[in-house]
Amino acid sequence: MFDVVISGAGPAGSRCAQVLAEQGYEVALIERDVTWRKPCGGAVSSRIFRYYPQMRKENFYPITGTAIYSGDYHKIEYSWKGIRNYSINVDRLEFDNFIRNVAIDAGAHLFDKNLAIDFITKDKRKIGIKARTPEGTKEYLGKILVVADGMSSKLAPKTGLRNKWQIEEIGLAKCAILEGENNLDKDSISFFFRKYKGYGWIFPLDNNRFNIGCGTWLDGNLNKNLNQAYQEFTNDPFIKKFFPKTHYKEIWKGAYPLPGLGVKEKCLYGDNLLMIGDAAGFVSPISGEGIHSSIVSGNAAGEIARNALNQGDVSNESLKKYKRYPNIKKIIRNFKMKVSIVEFLFEKEGQNLSKMLELAETDESISEEIINMFLSNSPPSKELLLKIQT
Repeated sequence: MFDVVISGAGPAGSRCAQVLAEQGYEVALIERDVTWRKPCGGAVSSRIFRYYPQMRKENFYPITGTAIYSGDYHKIEYSWKGIRNYSINVDRLEFDNFIRNVAIDAGAHLFDKNLAIDFITKDKRKIGIKARTPEGTKEYLGKILVVADGMSSKLAPKTGLRNKWQIEEIGLAKCAILEGENNLDKDSISFFFRKYKGYGWIFPLDNNRFNIGCGTWLDGNLNKNLNQAYQEFTNDPFIKKFFPKTHYKEIWKGAYPLPGLGVKEKCLYGDNLLMIGDAAGFVSPISGEGIHSSIVSGNAAGEIARNALNQGDVSNESLKKYKRYPNIKKIIRNFKMKVSIVEFLFEKEGQNLSKMLELAETDESISEEIINMFLSNSPPSKELLLKIQT
């Protein structure tokens, strides 16, 4: 019997496990495959250092700027070099293993090659998690069960807290890690919003490697084939200007779904149940960034689970404090705002975003406001919205 059983050892699950293990609780961290690389751009805010100060000593690639393009290539740039901490861009295989190892060092018990497939139920109460392994089915009993195994979770729909994702609720993305000579600004990450509801990106990983990808969003999934969108993006003449060679070494390629409408508030907790990370929708509706918010959700869930165990009360009433946790409330509020912004930006094949960036090219105050909207979760002013629509 474990105090807590966590399905999924990505950033959310590993952070939750670390918080609990550091307090001496017995934690089972179930992971389907520690060698799996999640398809992801890999950009991580400097806020990561609040949770992992030791990460500063690692060799993750520093980023100090961003460039944002509209569908017709109006552009806004911003550099925070010398203003605040650098961000990092990561290979998710390396990054996830780093965070997972921190949890293991804290005392969490990792069970690799364990695919969580169902709950163990007794007297109508979920008391554990059943996993499929190379040796057969294994069972892990726990006082609190945490669902942290992402969009493809087999457990999430079985919690009774939420249904399966609908195609209009998600984003679909495809990306690759390529290697070769390029003309990228090595200090900056670039976003390329498209005329359809979606965007592309190019993120440097070092002087020669970079992550390139694109995605479709919400009802845009119904109107644009993902593979076609990826081919169009990578073969776009504007994008090809960054890549002088005709051939690049492909290190890895993958495709994946991600939540598109922010946090699913009603699915966050139940009797002795918590849901965190992608499984609960902790992904930004504008940028698709979910690493930092997933870690925040794992941290909050770990603290709430710790308090519940201390008090001997793991009921729905006790665990609902997770939803009320200050950082969780802030993320929920910010993501709701971003959902409405997404719809506005992509109106009329992205004309609103194009007008916004066009205005920013000649007005520094508008440029600053847009940067704050994308990077600091600030809503656009009424004045800016009126200027865009006139």
